[in-house]
Amino acid sequence: SARAVEMAVGVKIPENARILRNLLMGAQFQHDHIVHFYHLHALDWVDIVSAVTKADPAKTAALADNVSNAQVGGTAYYKKVQQRLKTFVDSGQLGPFSNAYWGHSAYQLPPEANLMAAAHYLEALKLQARAARMHAIFGAKNPHLQSLAVGGVTCVKDLKPDRIAEFMYLWKETQAFIRDVYVPDLLAVASFYKEWGAIGGTTNFMAWGEFPESDQEPDSLFMPRGVIYKRDLANVKMAEQEKVTEYVTRAWYEDGDAKHPYEGETKPIQESPKYDPDKGQYTWFKAPRYTDEPCEVGPLARVLVAYGYGKKEVKTVVDSVLKQLGVPAAALFSTLGRTAARGIETLVIGERMETWINALIANVKNGNTATYQAWEMPEKGMGFGLNDVPRGSLGHWIKVEGGKIKQYQYVVPSTWNLGPRDKNGKLGPLEEALIGTPVADPKQPLEILRTVHSFDPCIACGVHVIDPDSNEVYKVRAI
Repeated sequence: SARAVEMAVGVKIPENARILRNLLMGAQFQHDHIVHFYHLHALDWVDIVSAVTKADPAKTAALADNVSNAQVGGTAYYKKVQQRLKTFVDSGQLGPFSNAYWGHSAYQLPPEANLMAAAHYLEALKLQARAARMHAIFGAKNPHLQSLAVGGVTCVKDLKPDRIAEFMYLWKETQAFIRDVYVPDLLAVASFYKEWGAIGGTTNFMAWGEFPESDQEPDSLFMPRGVIYKRDLANVKMAEQEKVTEYVTRAWYEDGDAKHPYEGETKPIQESPKYDPDKGQYTWFKAPRYTDEPCEVGPLARVLVAYGYGKKEVKTVVDSVLKQLGVPAAALFSTLGRTAARGIETLVIGERMETWINALIANVKNGNTATYQAWEMPEKGMGFGLNDVPRGSLGHWIKVEGGKIKQYQYVVPSTWNLGPRDKNGKLGPLEEALIGTPVADPKQPLEILRTVHSFDPCIACGVHVIDPDSNEVYKVRAI
């Protein structure tokens, strides 16, 4: 949103503001992806009950020594973890592990791998709290930063050696966990689920890109901007915001033509929403399209775009992962690829953060502490802000007239991924990804959850339902 307004008012932010925004966004990627893998997605692949009832702590310790470089381990450590988990089971409930289909036939990890992953789940709970502190140093809180402002950032008072050193210490600690635990765990789990390299794929991919390293965008973006059609990695095209439209044909909005966000409207239907088999309306999500094509956004899209461009930092890690798993590049177009891409980019972006930290240190040492550029609201203006957040491509569009905001629309990652069919009947990315998923037990659709969770869905990011009379926000549970 800050970028959109900055374009509309014609202000360029100082170098330090750009660096600090990159560091804060990098910290968000580190924190968000660790939480997603361990706490939102791992239990789709890891059977906690197996870890409790069948795993041998000594064999688990040996496995962990071969797989990762975790700072904690050993037979006594894994025996203690197993006992902690057993306490949950013996009490008749599983605490944070309660919502899963334990014992499901689709679980394939051996008991010792389950116990190792469960232990690292608990370690990640502590680590993510540490990682969140990086945001507090320059952004005041996680995840909704308080220091972002049109014109730069407001944390100039925090450009002190001790604050920068604290940020660097937390970054090193987090990056060590990513390198020594997260990525090895990812590879270990993936090695038992290689068939998922052919399940849950989509066709087209788009990334706005992120992490500008100068004021030249998109040329300087560390994670590049691009679009891929029909999985053609050899022909990555530049993504252009002018080619975005949104359909409302299958959503509970007043019918109309596909519109670019600058002209977008959000007009809910007046009657109570219901599934209509004739009109096919079944969601509050609009259907974003790029050149009239649905596109997956998120970690896989970003990694594929960078890989297709031949970006060294990404290509090196991707090729290494493919080699270690013994799978072809085609396996990237899948649920397995989507999950692997999240870990790959966490490692790559985390490593790049060191460059930005050092640049900030150098500027401060040279007396350059500017973080904000003043600006004035024009009588008229238009702007868009494009970036990629951990969940995927995010775009904001603003029109200013009479010195006030006349039009404001945004298209968030989950709208791209979870959006419905369009006027032409083309499926949204998640809908496409679920077709053909093997399901062992329809009453326990663990396999469906694996693909859904791999997108890191956030319905609340795209839709808010509010009572217009009481202004109460409704919460809906799907059971």
